[in-house]
Amino acid sequence: MANHLDLEEQEQLDQLKHFWNTWGTLISAVVLVVAGGAAAWNGYQYWQNRQATQAAALYDAVDVAARSGDKTRLEQAFGDLKSKYAGTTQAGQAGLTFAKAMQDTGNADAAKDALGWVAEKSSDDGLKALAKLRLASVLMDQKNYDEALKQVSDSFPPEFASIAADRKGDVLLLQEKRQEAITEYTKAYKGLEEGVEYRRLVEIKLNALGVSPQAATVAAAASSVETK
Repeated sequence: MANHLDLEEQEQLDQLKHFWNTWGTLISAVVLVVAGGAAAWNGYQYWQNRQATQAAALYDAVDVAARSGDKTRLEQAFGDLKSKYAGTTQAGQAGLTFAKAMQDTGNADAAKDALGWVAEKSSDDGLKALAKLRLASVLMDQKNYDEALKQVSDSFPPEFASIAADRKGDVLLLQEKRQEAITEYTKAYKGLEEGVEYRRLVEIKLNALGVSPQAATVAAAASSVETK
C-alpha cells in the first residue's frame, strides 16, 4: 500500500511539474503584473492624497495671509501653489482669494494676472468660469471692454451661462451696443429661475432700457410656436 501511495504521489508530482513547466512562466508574469498594478495604484493614491494635503495647507496659508493683510506671505504661498500644485482645486481657489485681496488693496493688475491664471490653468470648470466672470469685471473697471467681452464670450458651464450673459450685456452696454445688450440681458433673464434675486436685477436692467422681460419672453415663445 505504501508503494502504491508513493507511486500515486509521484504521479501527482510529475503532473504538477508538467503543469508548472507549461504554464509557470505565464502565471508568474500575470502575478507580477497584477501585483505591480496594485502597487502602482496604491502609490498613485498615496501621491494624490499627499498632493491634496500639502495643497490644502498652502491654501490655508493663502487664506490666513489674505485676511491678515500679510502681502509677503500671501504672494509666497500662492506662488508655491502655482509652481508645485497647479493642477489641484486648492490652487484655483487660492487664485480667487489672492485676486480678491489684490483688488481690495487697489492692485488691479495683480488681481487680473491671478484671475487670468485660474481661468487658463485651473482643473475645475466652475473655478474657471468664476475667474472669467471676475476678470471681465476687472477689465471693465479698467475700461478694457474688448478684452472683457472676450472673457464672457467663451462657453460656460450651464450653471454659469445666465450670469455670463448678464455680464456680457453689461459690457455691450458700456460699448453703447444697446440692442445687443438687450439680447444678452433677455437671455440671462430667461435662464434664471423665478424667485431668484439675480433675476430681479436683470429685470431692472431691461426695464431701464425700456424692455419688459415678461413681454419679450411671451413674444419669443409665440414666435417659436409659429415657426414650428
